[in-house]
Amino acid sequence: MSNHALNLISLNAAEKGRLLFLLLWRNPIGTTLLYGAILVHLSLVLRSLYNRRSLKLPFGEMMQILLGLLIPLLIMEHVIGTRLRHELVGYNDTYRNIVYTLWVASPFNGVKQTIALVVAWTHGCIGIYFWLRPRRWFQRAAPLLLSIAILLPVLALLGFANSGRSLATIPVEAASLSGGENARLSRAIDPVSQFQIRLALYGTFGGAIALLLTFRALRSWREWANQIRITYPNGEIVTVPRGFSILEASRSAGIPHYSICGGKGRCSTCRVRVIKGGDELPAPGSIEEETLFRIGADRDVRLGCQLRPEKDVSVVPLIMPDPDVAADGAAQLTVAGQERDITVLFCDLRSFTQLAETKLPYDVVFLLNRYFAVVGQAVQLADGRLDKFIGDGAMALFGLRESSEDSCRNALAAAVQIVREIERLNEEMADELSLPLRVAIGIHTGPAIVGTMGYDKVKGLTAVGDTVNVASRLENIAKARDAAIVFSEPVAVGANTKVEGLEAEDISIRGRSGPLRVYVVSAEQAAWLA
Repeated sequence: MSNHALNLISLNAAEKGRLLFLLLWRNPIGTTLLYGAILVHLSLVLRSLYNRRSLKLPFGEMMQILLGLLIPLLIMEHVIGTRLRHELVGYNDTYRNIVYTLWVASPFNGVKQTIALVVAWTHGCIGIYFWLRPRRWFQRAAPLLLSIAILLPVLALLGFANSGRSLATIPVEAASLSGGENARLSRAIDPVSQFQIRLALYGTFGGAIALLLTFRALRSWREWANQIRITYPNGEIVTVPRGFSILEASRSAGIPHYSICGGKGRCSTCRVRVIKGGDELPAPGSIEEETLFRIGADRDVRLGCQLRPEKDVSVVPLIMPDPDVAADGAAQLTVAGQERDITVLFCDLRSFTQLAETKLPYDVVFLLNRYFAVVGQAVQLADGRLDKFIGDGAMALFGLRESSEDSCRNALAAAVQIVREIERLNEEMADELSLPLRVAIGIHTGPAIVGTMGYDKVKGLTAVGDTVNVASRLENIAKARDAAIVFSEPVAVGANTKVEGLEAEDISIRGRSGPLRVYVVSAEQAAWLA
């Protein structure tokens, strides 16, 4: 598509780029790799569709499959009209000739190829998304990848339109580099041969789909005569044909069951613990065995997408989703848990116990709610997520959507805003406060496990890990140093914050091999920190 985009510069620029394309693909090695990869990919898709006992799939997976099956139907005429015609009769399939054909001579085919480009690109992007999204760095790279995914096809289509409009304004003879020769060569492929070529290509693809459906129907007829029962923790029993995977059984019965990678064995979110029937299960395959080894799973833990029991079995899914997010891939990823780089902010209201002793309960609640509003609004304005309130303290997360660098800047901005708004609250309530309100804030950044945790209705998105513990420790240091904000050096580096003039201190953190440099900020210094 980058070659198509060169048409925005000029048709000649696209022709020069095409020479590099031909050098890469129109040689024995390139041709073998290109068409071999297409055939292998299509074969694997058909095999995957055959292996699936149930086609009840999440929307994203279903769209990927449907778009993939549409691609051959949309591009066959293009392949016949370019590569095959070139190989059979030496057709000169230059950009000038092809664009003129699709834009001027046969606009219907031009629309068809435009749809083919969008369908093929979307299919590929969905596959790359499923492949990359479990990785730690994906959230940081996602905005860039999305920009590329949108920009490339848009530029390619604009380039096609640009050259098409320019060719539409000139005579037919001038529109082609070798119009007469190409017309003669086109007629050299007689209608009977063209029909036979189309019949062979469409027939092969259609026959493969027909065979797939036939084999699936025969297998289903055979397997429904040999059913097994899968028992779930709540006593629900699902009866399925022998050969269904645990994940397919869950989906066919509408039981929420996580699978971040789409049932390909690349993640472990669909894992189950086998309670009964484990002695008669088939051994794990190489993909499942590798994943289970990587997570250090117990011997009675198997991947729901890979385990296909031959006899009755009882299982417990180890990651139980909420029904309202079970079908949402993005929600699954967060709820199931993921390690990512985030920035954590802890904020505590200092000397509040002493202040509360002189207040009525109603006044205490009113004052806390004003304080919570200050913290909550500051966090939200800085694109953070308010994790929880603990007594007179609060915890906030940054970096759930933005990059690590942005999360550091946003956390510092939220901290400065909290300090500023607390000062305003002191001025507003000066007559009612025996002591001014003061906050102690700790900020640290690094990897943490992010996911939905809790029990029953008391569940929410939170983070755990060393980064959270260090941020909490920095809040305590802020109290001890009578400071407003204490943030770590990784936060300063990520936010690109100037630290000249700030008090620096190297502290020891339990569990860390070396000291951690932190910066201590007073309420007065916080004003210029942002």
